[in-house]
Amino acid sequence: MKWTDSREIAIALADKFPETDARFIRFTDLAQWVMALDGFSDTVDHCNEKILEAIQMLWIEESD
Repeated sequence: MKWTDSREIAIALADKFPETDARFIRFTDLAQWVMALDGFSDTVDHCNEKILEAIQMLWIEESD
């Protein structure tokens, strides 16, 4: 999984943190959680605010 796999990441986060409200996650925490996911193999250098925002929006969508 890479940073560009936003939907796959969002699903994995929703599964791993079902009680977490993604609307209130800080991007610094979100980046750390993504990098700690099983199967994630990208570097923080390829991440930016736009990517984290996309992941967050998709996570919110998955949780609804």
